Amino acid sequence: MSLTDTTAAPTAPATPDDVPGWFFRVDREVFGWLLTRQAAAGVTGDLLEMGAYLGRSAILLGNHLHPGETFTVCDLFDADAPDGDNSAEMTMSYRSTLTRRAFEINYLAFHPELPVIVQAPTSVLADGRIPTDSCRFVHIDASHLYEHVAGDIQVARDALAENGVVALDDYRAPHTPGVSAAVWEAVFTLGLKPVLLTPEKFYGTWGDADAVRADLLARDWRGDGFRLDEEHFAGQTCHRLAWDDPSGRHEFAVRAHNGAAPTAPTRSLVRRVALDVLPPVATRAVRRALRAGRGAA
Repeated sequence: MSLTDTTAAPTAPATPDDVPGWFFRVDREVFGWLLTRQAAAGVTGDLLEMGAYLGRSAILLGNHLHPGETFTVCDLFDADAPDGDNSAEMTMSYRSTLTRRAFEINYLAFHPELPVIVQAPTSVLADGRIPTDSCRFVHIDASHLYEHVAGDIQVARDALAENGVVALDDYRAPHTPGVSAAVWEAVFTLGLKPVLLTPEKFYGTWGDADAVRADLLARDWRGDGFRLDEEHFAGQTCHRLAWDDPSGRHEFAVRAHNGAAPTAPTRSLVRRVALDVLPPVATRAVRRALRAGRGAA
């Protein structure tokens, strides 16, 4: 299906926030930050997205596409799934809303040209159409089935250039154990190095993790209203990043499809430092005292 169809066209979004999807503030900030840092360092390369839904993340990726680079989007959209399990997955989650036409209208509301669109299972990208070492950033958000995600990770591994970054969605959601299995298998058997974990996405590289991490940490995330923690496991070092919502409700739990991004919380420096550096028991006590104070007020 394309823009030449004669059926009624979906309404073009006025802002990227009007595009339905599950691409939340913390990951929008990470995508933009890492891609901007790459450009500032003179790093060039193509962009690849496997699984686009209606274009919420693709629109942002397109903002960081530079002359001479190619942005490729691969998604089934409204085509038939390659197997029964994938078809059932699409019917449950996407079939009633996901069309290529809707994606194109959404994307063209913010960019003069469409990316290269491959309307097919992401497995077709293993045929070499994405040149080896050509990409600086790959976003994987297609099927949640283990076999498909494992294949997508192999495509990303071949496509990424030195120090290129892969972002994998739903690596920890209760309903996507296949993604978790494929991601951590890649870490422990394929040399994928974790760099950053958000509530929704895993960011890693097959290149120099310290260099990617240095780019990431060049921003004062805590000062911008995020919570940043360092983790160590199995000889690996990575960071966890989350939007530090003062209400206690994390953005990903709301699962809203639309609406403006939340504004940075207003809080005192003392409170912010306390929540960042105190041990968990003390932090919980601080939160209880703050809630009690609000209730009394």
